[in-house]
Amino acid sequence: MTDSAAGRPVSFRGGGFVPRPIGVVGPLVFIAVVGLWETGSRTGLIPPLVLPAPSEALAALAHLVETGLLWKHLGASLQRLLVGWSLGTVAGIAVGVSIGLFSLARAGLAPVVAAIFPIPKIALLPLFVIWFGIGEGSKIATILFGTFFPTVIATYGGVDNVDRSLIRMGQSFGLTWSSIVRKIILPGALPAILPGFRISAAIAIVLLVAAEMIGAEFGVGAYILLAGNLMATDELIAGVAILSVIGLTVNWSIARAERFLLRWRL
Repeated sequence: MTDSAAGRPVSFRGGGFVPRPIGVVGPLVFIAVVGLWETGSRTGLIPPLVLPAPSEALAALAHLVETGLLWKHLGASLQRLLVGWSLGTVAGIAVGVSIGLFSLARAGLAPVVAAIFPIPKIALLPLFVIWFGIGEGSKIATILFGTFFPTVIATYGGVDNVDRSLIRMGQSFGLTWSSIVRKIILPGALPAILPGFRISAAIAIVLLVAAEMIGAEFGVGAYILLAGNLMATDELIAGVAILSVIGLTVNWSIARAERFLLRWRL
């Protein structure tokens, strides 16, 4: 494109603030932080009891792999996380859509959600232990309960923000109620629902660790608690690193789902 007056080329200005992927920056920052951390630990600037070197945490992680305990802890945590988060998400979407579409559900359920959502779900963990026992039931219930409420809020907020002119257009073309919900409202609410998944997944990981610190033999939270009680800071950092990898994997999966389900916005 050229400027007709001056004959100069005009740069494209319609990018719409779309972020450019710069994949090398993240790894470089991570390597720099770990390198400074390792240097500080080896030179004595960082006391090993306060924060062990990354190489020591890596050795503890390698020991977990060699003994086979990593897969036991990781498998138990992933099973609880997957079941609790999935059930909480499905229930949250169902309730959120109901609040967004039906006046009776909004009048009855929206105040309840607003009242319970601010309560720290970790504070309810002892109550869940009384209700469901100290086994898997209380742990899954804690994750489910913590996942449910942010999903409800994100869902009915997304439904409320759907452009009403699109709904009126569907009505004027004679679409049925179910077709309008399926073809207009739910796709229009997805840009709010999917980011809500990121928030609920982060909350689920936090609650997973808290739940596993109460009466769990295996699980990343139980491993971190044991390492803390033994003052084994290298094992504690290894457990935190495992949680970080879980969080990054979940975030990457949701980002891929967003790109696939929201490709119509491009």
